[in-house]
Amino acid sequence: MEIFALTLAGIFMAGAPLVLATLGETLTEKAGIINLSLDGSILLSAMTAFAISTTFDNPWLGVLGGMGVGALIAGVLGIIGIYLGQSQLAVGFILTLLCRDLAYFLGHSFSRQPGPDLGMWTIPGIGDITFIGPLFGSQSPVVYLSLFAIFLCWWWMYRTEGGIRLRAVGESPRAAFGRGIRVRLVRLCYCLAGGALVGMAGAAYSLAVKPGWGRPQGCEGAGWIVLAIVIFGGWHPVRAALGAFFFAAIQISGIYLQDVFPSIPAPVFQVAPFPIMILTLLAMNTGRMGWVQDFVRRYPFLKNASKGWSVEAPAALGEDFNPKKGL
Repeated sequence: MEIFALTLAGIFMAGAPLVLATLGETLTEKAGIINLSLDGSILLSAMTAFAISTTFDNPWLGVLGGMGVGALIAGVLGIIGIYLGQSQLAVGFILTLLCRDLAYFLGHSFSRQPGPDLGMWTIPGIGDITFIGPLFGSQSPVVYLSLFAIFLCWWWMYRTEGGIRLRAVGESPRAAFGRGIRVRLVRLCYCLAGGALVGMAGAAYSLAVKPGWGRPQGCEGAGWIVLAIVIFGGWHPVRAALGAFFFAAIQISGIYLQDVFPSIPAPVFQVAPFPIMILTLLAMNTGRMGWVQDFVRRYPFLKNASKGWSVEAPAALGEDFNPKKGL
């Protein structure tokens, strides 16, 4: 039981940055904006967080710096994509390449240098409790923050007026505008909020999960996985978070399988989580195929079960909105 709890603790640790970034992108896409700059944003935020924490010997100041960088990058995307009407996909892709190169260029002097990290938080009184103690008794603060962020995002999106506005601008910006909602401003705000969470994910990598900075840092490709996880989770914060932990579980399993199958090269296990995630995503989307839908309609119990996992994107995702034209 204790080994299982420790394995779950490792999954929570490995998945925490993915959860934060996934929640950030879920908020952004729920507002109708696609942010393809995630991979570069995570890298630049990770570098910035480590550089600031090393310079000022304060890792929490580094976390704030990483969040600021993530919000800044998302703000650039928001202004160009929302207010100037340029392609969100093109701008996001250019930003991810630019930020990746900036991260390695500006962070060269901090490469392979020692620095502070966020350490561990210990919750008094639960360390000796079976299963709960090894799982939550002593964990990185990013784990607690990620779990709290899941609840906070779910509560905000589905239990507050702000969440209604968020979903409204992502589903029908024209109708939202007709009800007096400032669509562009709401979209920009959630773009910034999502970017800040992505920046926190970058800081979590360099200050907790894989402390330090270098090339490679260890979080390369995480942004692209996050984009897939958002789709995997059907643009729902809880489901998306489960998808992030699922991917982390696959990564942790690869570490164990290296000992079980020593004859298989280690890079195979390192790469395996990516195609597995893609295959899972494809399997989920088979539900949209006509023959699958016909099969589900024949059996009521399958129809009821399938309602619990929707993979429908926000209707206005990636679409420009100009209030002067009403489009």
